[in-house]
Amino acid sequence: MSGRLPDFPWDLLAPYAATARAHPDGLVDLSVGTPVDPTPDVVRGALEAASDAPGYPQTHGTPALREAVVAWYARRGVPGVDPAAVLPTIGSKELVAWLPTLLGLGPGDVVVHPEVAYPTYDVGARLAGATPVAADGLTRLGPERVGLVWLNSPSNPTGRVLPVEHLRKVVDWARERGAVVASDECYAELGWGEWRDSGAPSVLDPRVCGGSHEGLLAVYSMSKRSNLAGYRAGFVAGDPALVGELLEVRRHAGMIVPAPVQAAMVAALGDDAHVAEQHARYAARRLVLRGALEGAGWRVDGSDAGLYLWVTRDEDSWESVGRLARLGILAAPGAFYGPAGGRHVRIALTATDERVAAAAQRLSAP
Repeated sequence: MSGRLPDFPWDLLAPYAATARAHPDGLVDLSVGTPVDPTPDVVRGALEAASDAPGYPQTHGTPALREAVVAWYARRGVPGVDPAAVLPTIGSKELVAWLPTLLGLGPGDVVVHPEVAYPTYDVGARLAGATPVAADGLTRLGPERVGLVWLNSPSNPTGRVLPVEHLRKVVDWARERGAVVASDECYAELGWGEWRDSGAPSVLDPRVCGGSHEGLLAVYSMSKRSNLAGYRAGFVAGDPALVGELLEVRRHAGMIVPAPVQAAMVAALGDDAHVAEQHARYAARRLVLRGALEGAGWRVDGSDAGLYLWVTRDEDSWESVGRLARLGILAAPGAFYGPAGGRHVRIALTATDERVAAAAQRLSAP
């Protein structure tokens, strides 16, 4: 197994973390996008109310959960999602990692993912025995037997949002070749600037897909928008036939979201107020960090949505990580996300207001 997979990248940060922890005012960890704010009361209440759960949960998800997902999509301008084509997942990372396998891909199949990308797209292809290919331009792929195309908008780590026209071109290209398009949209409700109110467009948007979800899957996580990373709550929706295939395998494999978590997801999806509140928290932290970074000579690229700032001093990303570690700030090197990210670092917004203020003060110090 170890020969098939790359080293786990976060282990390489250990010496930089040790340097950052030695700072007199302690560590400011901006390396991992793990939420730090409270889980909303409306969600915690739903979890508690459903905590008496002696029976097995439904792999397909309760009807209430699937209808809540459909209603959530409709509020985002994506009507017509079939409740039967909604499937809860144990967070989104496991779905990303196992999707090529669940779809029956293997040797001889190509899985395409963005050039600067979350490493699990590559890992998922390798687990299935398929070939991962990093490419932003699909026309460069030639005659490859592409089985799956991953989109990630808003992007982790760059914060890039793909507009409707771009998404539509990818969908058309994949349909001509019989490839599945899976769109990782976990940060869709965390838009900035022009994406502040509308959020990032979904691959299931009728402007993208022409009103048909054939060959399409949208992947979503509750972790970021609702502070539910500890609940492991996500879902996939789209093509009823594809979701049916995933459901069949997951039933056999016992990949089931616990019933109390499903009830909590219903509550979270039905309450937009806590999402707006969390968005405001991140907006304030983003403003502080961006101003401090730019004032200290860093350039912010992309970063149009999501929980990260994609920044550079036009130097090797590990040199930048070391520079920040000496200030007691831990960041993720762009090299984690592919060679094309090798001169950037990813700065997470997921720290308390006090730690964000500390980071800004250190960046601003002469």
